[in-house]
Amino acid sequence: MSSAKYAFISAYLKGAEAKIVTSDHINRLSKTSNIQEVLEIIKDTDIGRYLEEALIKTFDDSDKYLWEYFGECLERLEWLKLVPADILKVLDTYMVKYDVLNIKASLLGISTGRKVNMIPVGVIYRHGLLDKLSQAEDVDGVIGVLMECKLGAYASILGGYMEEAKSKFLTEAKLDGEYYKNLLKMPKSMPDGSLLAKAFSIIIDMTNLQLINRAIIEGIGSEADEFVISGGYMIPETVARDLLSHKLTDIPGILGGTQYRDIVEEVVASYNRTKSITAVEEVIDKHKFRLLREILSPRVMTPLMIAWYLIVKEVEIKNLRLVLKATFDNIPVEEIKEYLVFS
Repeated sequence: MSSAKYAFISAYLKGAEAKIVTSDHINRLSKTSNIQEVLEIIKDTDIGRYLEEALIKTFDDSDKYLWEYFGECLERLEWLKLVPADILKVLDTYMVKYDVLNIKASLLGISTGRKVNMIPVGVIYRHGLLDKLSQAEDVDGVIGVLMECKLGAYASILGGYMEEAKSKFLTEAKLDGEYYKNLLKMPKSMPDGSLLAKAFSIIIDMTNLQLINRAIIEGIGSEADEFVISGGYMIPETVARDLLSHKLTDIPGILGGTQYRDIVEEVVASYNRTKSITAVEEVIDKHKFRLLREILSPRVMTPLMIAWYLIVKEVEIKNLRLVLKATFDNIPVEEIKEYLVFS
């Protein structure tokens, strides 16, 4: 029965992947000037059909519908009867990423006194407590929500939270660290579990590389060493901390024995050309997607399929958010293409 379940979910996920927004759609979007034209071009995709029924007048409207669509995609997976237990385990563990984002958003709302948007995905959302989280007036209120959702490890991290900048960033780093620790533990004993763990470790490497490059550019260097996440694939935690003490131009040489040298060389070149900090995320995101595709995309009949599906859908959402924001701001899509990641 297990092989039958994997055959079913393999066909389902590959079919869903065939209905995403592609580079061809993005190329055609370069000629659009309004939201109606955007929706017309992507109407043959799954998300395009979803947005056809939506009432979109502002970017905030489109953003809400994009995240609702993403959440419904995941809910459909959980409703399917022929889904292997390992697939659901990967899905449930991976999606805590959005609980962490929502926790951070809630803390931001508390410190600024402003209402913040939440993403309708994750454990807190499934418990029906996302509104309660968004309305929390203090950290104790956030902790209470987390305890109700059995996210006690994250609640304990908030126990010593203070609104000073250093404490705030360190707390967020600890939340990320707890998430990645659980992500790395999860693949044990799964089919292709070692490859899945490798993919997650590469995500940690890319996250740390982004931190390192940004910290050096922003002039805080070694002050960011407490924010390094452990569990990287080719960059151990000690090496990541050491990299923070070097100049940006030194990093490619230090990474000379790894496949990451070319990535950082591209970061350095892009930053020197543009003098924009966004060059770091732009370059690293593209290479992260490429590295993960090489590991995950070719595999079928294993839990790697769901990891790849989640990554592809996240990239699709991010690309469309950028396209729609540009459209509402009257910026030609052609001008933001360099920020998009193509599958």
